[in-house]
Amino acid sequence: MKRTTIYLEPDLEVRLKMEVLRRKQPMAEIVREAVQAYLTREPTDGPPGAGAFRSGRSDTASRAEALLEETGFGGASTRRAKRTPRRAKPRP
Repeated sequence: MKRTTIYLEPDLEVRLKMEVLRRKQPMAEIVREAVQAYLTREPTDGPPGAGAFRSGRSDTASRAEALLEETGFGGASTRRAKRTPRRAKPRP
C-alpha cells in the first residue's frame, strides 16, 4: 500500500473519528473502504463528449467502410498515391 495525506473539513474529521470509535477499526481502513465504495459505485458516463454524436444506429461499426464511401472518405478516393523515396541528407 502507498501512504497518502488527505485534508478534511473539521466536521468531517469529527464524524470520521466517531465512526472509528463506533466500529473499532483503524481510520485508514475506514477511509480505504469509503474510497473503494466511491470508486466502484455506478459506472461513469465516460469521458467528456462520449456519446455526444450518436447516430441512433447500432450497426455503424460493421458498416464503417460503406459509410465512409457514401461520404467520399472511403474506397478508391482514400487510396494513397505512391510516395517517392526521400533522399538521405549528405553527412558533413
